[in-house]
Amino acid sequence: MAKKSMIEREKKRQKLVTKFAAKRAALKAIINDQEKPMEERFAATLALAKLPRNSSAVRLHNRCQLTGRPHAYYRKLKISRIALRELGSNGQIPGMVKSSW
Repeated sequence: MAKKSMIEREKKRQKLVTKFAAKRAALKAIINDQEKPMEERFAATLALAKLPRNSSAVRLHNRCQLTGRPHAYYRKLKISRIALRELGSNGQIPGMVKSSW
């Protein structure tokens, strides 16, 4: 089980990303538009830099929904390999059985 503080930090980052997503997208559109004057693009760059760092989607890290584990994460299932094996062994995932030969 991951530390509660790390799990809560990721939740806080996720909230910031969703809150500032539209604003960041608008500023990036201005910055990337070559038709705009250089002063306006530079002002948009400064405004983007003033936003919180944790509002950037790049700073998010995938974590297991059950345990909070950051490594060995399956995106499709949103859980780690250890949690997947545990659920599979308990028969809680339909069609999944532990292999034996």
